[in-house]
Amino acid sequence: MSATVQEKKRPEFRNIHVTQIIRYRLPAGGFASFLHRASGALMFLALPFLLWLFDLSLASEPSYVRLAEVFSNWFVKLVLLGLCWALLHHLVTGIRHVLLDLHVGIEKEAAARSALWVYFISLPLTLLAALRLFGVL
Repeated sequence: MSATVQEKKRPEFRNIHVTQIIRYRLPAGGFASFLHRASGALMFLALPFLLWLFDLSLASEPSYVRLAEVFSNWFVKLVLLGLCWALLHHLVTGIRHVLLDLHVGIEKEAAARSALWVYFISLPLTLLAALRLFGVL
């Protein structure tokens, strides 16, 4: 190869193994997008169970009383709180994605700020849901 021909800079290959995931940091937008997918999958998988619970709550008065007893357990409340987080995070991130699709805030800095706003909005709303769910409010 002659000295006058410059070599092209090759793209960097990131071989990410399970042990290297901790060292590789996603940007805030990537992490929000990943959690958007995870929360959507969680809600999709929980939908048959939630529909069954809804049907059970409407079936009869004794089944409703039994369901209320089950929901008084702290672990069940914690699972419901996880589903509340999934719904709120998915909603707020979905709004962010719609705005990005409309070319609102697509610059790098604005997109990073909007990803952080997802957490600033969804996490306090989840905290309010937790306070309500555990009987503080």
